[in-house]
Amino acid sequence: MHILIIGAAGMVGRKLAQRLTKDGTLGGRAIKAMTLVDVFTPDNPDGFAGKVALKTADLSAPGEAARLVSGRPDVIFHLAAIVSGEAELDFDKGYRINLDGTRYLFDAIRIANGEDGYKPRVVFTSSIAVFGAPLPYPIPDEFHTTPLTSYGTQKAIGELLLSDYSRRGFFDGIGIRLPTVCIRPGKPNKAASGFFSNILREPLVGQPAVLPVSDDVRHWHASPRSAVGFLIHGATIDVDKVGPRRNLSMPGLSATVGEQIEALRRVAGDKAVALIRREPDEMIMRMCAGWAPGFGAERAIALGFTAERSFDEIIEVYIEDELDGKRPLAV
Repeated sequence: MHILIIGAAGMVGRKLAQRLTKDGTLGGRAIKAMTLVDVFTPDNPDGFAGKVALKTADLSAPGEAARLVSGRPDVIFHLAAIVSGEAELDFDKGYRINLDGTRYLFDAIRIANGEDGYKPRVVFTSSIAVFGAPLPYPIPDEFHTTPLTSYGTQKAIGELLLSDYSRRGFFDGIGIRLPTVCIRPGKPNKAASGFFSNILREPLVGQPAVLPVSDDVRHWHASPRSAVGFLIHGATIDVDKVGPRRNLSMPGLSATVGEQIEALRRVAGDKAVALIRREPDEMIMRMCAGWAPGFGAERAIALGFTAERSFDEIIEVYIEDELDGKRPLAV
């Protein structure tokens, strides 16, 4: 089996490659080759026994999608995107990367399908940003997509394309609407939702963090470990059971910022919580007013997707996966 990961230098892409390397199989088939692609050179996954190709490419550049598809990968994970805050600040870049790149990839597969019947599984990372206020809580699977950001709009268009190209038989696609991934390892990125991770990640290692919104903001979360699990399950699931509605809202955990902070207090103590500094940001507060508070996710759960059940568990997963189980500020 040949796996293509587009966006492999990103956090989720790196973790996905590591998980596939560890497993060695996908859906019961041995993984013999991986092509890892991003605008920055991806890491070579340690311990992979098969052939690895590391490529630096911009999916939105002419001809790049066709070159990637020419290797006829069996499964394509399309993770490449610029994040919400950057897509809002740079309109042209957001549409070029998040929409044009996706369309070029889907069209390259369509053309290959017409040439030799090539029909891969395509796992597309969408986002809960495809929904916009006013929102019920929990949001049902049948709720309409009315995004209130450019990023959400770009992802919603990608979902429609995925469904139509799948309906036409060009590929077997499944769209994974990721919750906000928390706690993200590494340094803060340009995602408007990054503070959800920042207020936990930095205090856990004794560093200050800025909270730009009020404690009563409620949102939908899952750990990086769960995000990778969603993608792998999406790559192996029987699409006949999914049906024509190929885009799924993933399970997760609904929590307020205040509940996040109290989970941090239980795990790491008052010293960690004291490192959070409140600095209201009007732009972020306006954006998060339209963000999803939580989902029913009945379809995804019935199809076997799983996630954490408490924020304490999300913090514990981060400590285990990123801090080698060490608790610098633990009580």
